[in-house]
This record gives sequence, structure tokens and C-alpha cells, in this order.
Amino acid sequence: MTDTGRHERVVGSPYAPHTPEETAAMLEAVGVDSEADLFDVPSSVAFDGDLGIEPRSERELRDELGAMFAKNDDLTEFLGREHHTHYVPSVIDDLSQRAEFLTSYTQYQPEITQGFLQALFEYQSLLVELTGLPVANCSMYDAATALGEAARLAGRVRRVSGTTVLVPDLLSANKRAVLDNYVDGTDLTVATYPTDDGNVDVDALSESADAETAMIYAENPTVRGTIEEQLSAVGEVADEAGALFCLGTDVVALGLLEEPASVGADVVVGEADALGLPTAYGMGLGLFATRESFLRQVPGRLVGAGEDASGKRAYTLTLQTREQHIRKERATSNICTNQAWVALRTAMHLAWLGPDGLVDLASQCVREAESLAARLNEVRGIKAPVHDRHHFREFLVRTDQPASAIAADLESEGFAVHVVDEHRLQVCVTDVNAAETDALVDAFEEAV
Repeated sequence: MTDTGRHERVVGSPYAPHTPEETAAMLEAVGVDSEADLFDVPSSVAFDGDLGIEPRSERELRDELGAMFAKNDDLTEFLGREHHTHYVPSVIDDLSQRAEFLTSYTQYQPEITQGFLQALFEYQSLLVELTGLPVANCSMYDAATALGEAARLAGRVRRVSGTTVLVPDLLSANKRAVLDNYVDGTDLTVATYPTDDGNVDVDALSESADAETAMIYAENPTVRGTIEEQLSAVGEVADEAGALFCLGTDVVALGLLEEPASVGADVVVGEADALGLPTAYGMGLGLFATRESFLRQVPGRLVGAGEDASGKRAYTLTLQTREQHIRKERATSNICTNQAWVALRTAMHLAWLGPDGLVDLASQCVREAESLAARLNEVRGIKAPVHDRHHFREFLVRTDQPASAIAADLESEGFAVHVVDEHRLQVCVTDVNAAETDALVDAFEEAV
């Protein structure tokens, strides 16, 4: 407002409302002529004022994008290996896409976000029920970063002087790469232990684990879909070595398989996005639960329950040990995004299924995999499953012919499967693609 009482519109950023005179004074103080002189942008990437996008109407743009998307292969996916698709009920979209959920970022203001905070508290509570561990958070990127955070937690709370994190030799390359990146710069190192027919070789693990071991990681189901049969023995090995036992799994598997707390797991990590989200190939939701003794070492953030001034139950973010909330040297994690919306969707899907529905879905993952493997095993030149184990969702298939050639033939028939090595494929079946198993078997027969 000027001295005459008239409002003057200041052109510029509303977050830095400086007058031209103030801007000139600041530039003079730092010895430059313009704001552009404060930055050194290489000419090869500097914006030249032209985006190179020709203007077009909405109709023209829709037609162009439609033609572009039509180039995508229309394949029925039997892909898994830690990215699993289950049917997402329409109620999840209808509820989660309400404006009060979509526009809410981190729920820092409890006085206006009680509904969302309660939903996240329920998500944490569901994970507590499924894992048997008393503490679960709601802000992990995915299974790989959750594993990395578990390793860092083990480094902070370890009972021994050891620095080795033991992982199975079948650990996926992507997850191993993230883990290696997480421990880089610490005194932790990552080493592998052998597996036997797709599961943990307990005797070999016992020989590998010693006072130098900070954490032992196992999976159930494994990346190959096998159900681990000796988790309690793995927990005992970890306990004897004084190491943390970290178990990798997912929310659907937890509805049927052994409760992690009952086999001695100290930390449970994995993917929670198997429910509530379609496969996004990069977008995930990390599962992280642990013991109460590690409460103040949990990465991310927790939603806590208490009472407001009038004695009513109330929720708020608590124990936010991330580096943008407390001093960097005291932070337990640098994860600083907000996974609340995807956690909300997972909680909705779990609530929609209910206990019986979750068990039914998990049981179907066992039955469908067993049935499809048996049918493929009858095809000449095919052995399925490769591992003599129970399987969850997926299994390995051995082919007499080169696996890549078989996969290419299957792709030409409209099916996508994983190529594991020269003579092995991996097939994953869920409620989403189960109706196409007859056609897949026919395609295998044609391919071989």
C-alpha cells in the first residue's frame, strides 16, 4: 500500500515479495547485475525460451496421445519378482480420491487432520496385527529402502561389534543395489549366505554367522516364490550370533504364513503395496515393523494416539526422527517423502477384505501357483516347479530350449514372463491373471 492509501500490485514471486528497489540493493550487495548472474547454467541445458511443443487443440492432443499409447504391447502379464498385482476394488479409488485425501500432504496439523491421522493409525495397527510386532510406521518408499533402513537400524542397536549384514544369495539385484547404497559410508558391509533348493541353507548360514554379524536377512516368500520352511531356525542362528533377524515379506503373504514375531523376527520389511495399488513399476509402499525396544530408532514417522484437552481420543505425528525434523546428526533416516496416501489405500483394501477375505486371497495365491505349475509340468520339455517347495504366487519353470526363445514366443502370443537364466523362466499367477492360465498353458505348448 502506498502513502496515498492505494494498493500497488507487485509483480514477482508471492513468496519473495521484494520491490525492484530491494532486489537491486541485494544484487549490488553481492556484486552482480541480475538474478541470472547468481546461477551458472550450462548452455546445453539452459532454457532458450522455446519448449519445442507446437500448440494444438485438446482434440488434437488426445488423438496424438492415443496414437502414442496404442504402440504399447497389450500383454497379459505373468510377472512377479516382488511386484505383484491383485484386484483393487473400485471402492478404494472412490474413497481415496476424495479431495480431503488427495490435497493433504504431511499431516503436521493434527487439529485439522484427525481423520487422515486416524486412517494411518489404523494402517499401523493392521501391520502390528499381521506381523505380531508392536511398532509399525507409515512412511517407507518400498521394500528395498525398508531393508536398507533395517540394516542401518541394526548398525545402531547391535549387541555385538560386528558390521556384516548377511543376505541370501538369491536376493534380487535391485534390492541388493539399494542395500549396498544404504550402507555405503558406514562401517557396515554386505555378504551373502547360500540357499538350498530356493530356501535358506541353515547349516551354511550357521557357519557364516558369528560375532561379526550385525543382521541376518531372510525372505518368506522368497523372490522365487518359495515358502521358507525353517524361519525359526534362522531366528535361532541370529539370536546365537547376537545379530538382528530381519524378515522380508508382504501384506498378502502375512495373512497366511507364519507370524514373523513367532519365529523371532526383530524387524519385518517388504512391500505393502500388494494391496490397494495396481502395479506401478517403481511406485511402492514399504512395510516396516519392529520391536518396541527399537521404538526411537524407527525411520520415517509414526502416528500416535493420545487425548486432547477435553479428554477425547486424538491422533498426532510423533517420534519424527527424520533429518528435516531434528538435528541431522541425530536423525535415523533421510526418508523425507510422504507415503500417507498409498498407505491409506492399503489400509482401505485390508479393511475391505477383512480377516477371512485376506486369508482367502492368500490361500488362492498358493492354490493357483500349485495348479498352474502342475499343468505346465505336463508339457513336454518343461519342468515346473524347479524347486521342490510350496510356492506363493510364483515359481520357476525349467525349459529344455533356451528360456529367452520361449519367452519371445510367449510374448508373440500375448504373454509376459520373467527370464531368470539360460533355461529358467519365472511365472507369477494372482487373482488378476488367473483366468488366463488356460491360454498361457496352450501358449507354452505351442512355444516348445
